[in-house]
Amino acid sequence: MRNLPSMNALRFFDSASRHLNLSLAAQALGVSHSAVSQQIRQLERWLGCKLFERHSEGVRLTTAGQDLQRACLPAFDMLEQRLAELRGRPASPHVVVGAPASLLSNWIIPRLEHFERDHPGIQVRLQTATDIALLERRVVDVLIVADTHQSPAIEALPLFLEAIGPVCTPDLARRIREPANVLEAPLLHTASRPAAWDHWAQACGVTLDPLQPGRRFDQLGHMLEAAAAGLGIGIAPRELVQADIRAGRLAAPLGFRETGGRFSLYARADAPDRVNDLRRWFKAQAVSGAA
Repeated sequence: MRNLPSMNALRFFDSASRHLNLSLAAQALGVSHSAVSQQIRQLERWLGCKLFERHSEGVRLTTAGQDLQRACLPAFDMLEQRLAELRGRPASPHVVVGAPASLLSNWIIPRLEHFERDHPGIQVRLQTATDIALLERRVVDVLIVADTHQSPAIEALPLFLEAIGPVCTPDLARRIREPANVLEAPLLHTASRPAAWDHWAQACGVTLDPLQPGRRFDQLGHMLEAAAAGLGIGIAPRELVQADIRAGRLAAPLGFRETGGRFSLYARADAPDRVNDLRRWFKAQAVSGAA
């Protein structure tokens, strides 16, 4: 008898280790957040060590978690391929896309249906990631981040300039005619971008009151929900709120100001054709979104 933990626990760990966000892992598995947490705790008890540490954007792998991920990735890939062969069906080629959780939730996931419709033979897998080392180690095939990386083995494809601005309900937006008006409402902050309001205020020539009422949120998505509920004024990157603005849930009364940063797509120079197909598609999405 093999001395192994629950296969279900390993499957849930595989998803959580790729997404580094239990909510996104649960969404990919079609289960609840609590179900993923329970399976991870069960696996940690079996191993006698922690696999994840919590932080503002979700979770990160411990050293033990990284070791287990390195074992799980090729094992599950090989198992998936062999099972497909036994069923007489070739395994679907896939591309693993890594990006910050907020970009996955608000820019990538809403667009995936269109890619899968246009490229039915390619399966896209999502993973919360910001570390270029994951691309170098082939844990992900594509990495989309606002950081700048240079390497002869990695190619960068610029997607769009980063621009941020205040967002709130359309009703509240009607009362905001100039930057100083934001001082009249509670400000909503995210732990992942704690200095966003300060950078925006400096660019606009206004001074924020450190005692101004406000609320803080761990994730951008939670802050946007609070803004849509009328709890205050949030601040967010343009590309991550376009869907909410088009739907009328949010408005950007003062527009967006460029930060000097740029979101780029990184991939290995020897990437296969399916990765290149995805790169071209993402570039087209970025261009159409900026138009």
